[in-house]
Amino acid sequence: MTDDLLRAPAEVKYAEELDWLESVDDGPKPFSWRLSPRMVATFILGSERADGLAREIAPKWFGDRSFVERSIVTLASDRGLLLIGDPGTGKSWLAELLSAAISRNSTLVVQGTAGTTEDQIKYSWNVSMVIAKGQSRESMIPSPIMTAMERGVIGRFEELTRSTSDVQDALISILSEKYVSIPELNDDNIVFAKPGFSIIATANSRDRGVNDLSSALKRRFNFVRIPVVTNKRSEEEIVRFRTAELLRRHQIELEVPPSLLDILLQSFADLRAASAAAGSDDERLESALSTAEQIGVLEDAILHSQFFGDRTLRAQTLAGSMVGSLARRSPEDLTILNKFWHGVIEPRSKQDESGQWQGFLEGGRQAIATLS
Repeated sequence: MTDDLLRAPAEVKYAEELDWLESVDDGPKPFSWRLSPRMVATFILGSERADGLAREIAPKWFGDRSFVERSIVTLASDRGLLLIGDPGTGKSWLAELLSAAISRNSTLVVQGTAGTTEDQIKYSWNVSMVIAKGQSRESMIPSPIMTAMERGVIGRFEELTRSTSDVQDALISILSEKYVSIPELNDDNIVFAKPGFSIIATANSRDRGVNDLSSALKRRFNFVRIPVVTNKRSEEEIVRFRTAELLRRHQIELEVPPSLLDILLQSFADLRAASAAAGSDDERLESALSTAEQIGVLEDAILHSQFFGDRTLRAQTLAGSMVGSLARRSPEDLTILNKFWHGVIEPRSKQDESGQWQGFLEGGRQAIATLS
């Protein structure tokens, strides 16, 4: 089934694994949860020898275990969970994995934007049915959040701070009272949340000041801050995991040389250090320099090598992909990258005997010249 989908949700992609975990799970389960809290953590973080499982469960999210455990405890207490962090830190992926493990449904999602309305988190109406038969529960279109309430499962709200204050305020009664009133109906006009319902919201810490959360809404959420991954080993695991998925999805047989992965990781680490030392925003790249952006750079380079190269990933291609992905403002970002290539990449190339850094230097210079 997953071969028929461009991107299968986690509960579909890992259906066999979830079925097996559920069959051996004898731990206490809150509400209508499909897995116990301990098994939810195992599904997300992977199994350990001490777990005593008959098969290995591979990790799917790489980060501090305490973040996952606090998230699970929050949802078991039926409080709302707010995952907050910089772009590309894996907030949405963690929210999806939690929903898949707990409810076997991660698709009840509202995407927060400036155009998101209160109807999209409560309900709307099928106009043709209303004209034909009047307003009724049959002619009502429940939002993903209301559907989650009725089923007693997890609902998700992406980019909460992108939504306007009136939309955010509509969540307050849902999170505190656990029901939605439907004043248009005389009978059957309240939808109550069943046990197991909760909301996982995500927020971009860089959106602070766009639509700040009210203190009332903040009290309804437990905050879990997801930091940018700076540990090189953890970041390498994430990039390798995602790259392996990419190669399987595209049915590409291509090896990512460890030396090129080291160059990618080191270059991003150096760019982050330069960004932290910069005196103003004009001296920083617009990019968040997140792990997700590293994966995007590598994906772009792999596909370019597959379709327009000799199916061998080379340092020049990786450098061109990196410059093309990070140069979002012209000429500001190109100026920053040009300075970085001369001040950091060029000295590294002179110390490298393998020639990989030299190829990376040349590829980056060519890409910068082409875009300038």
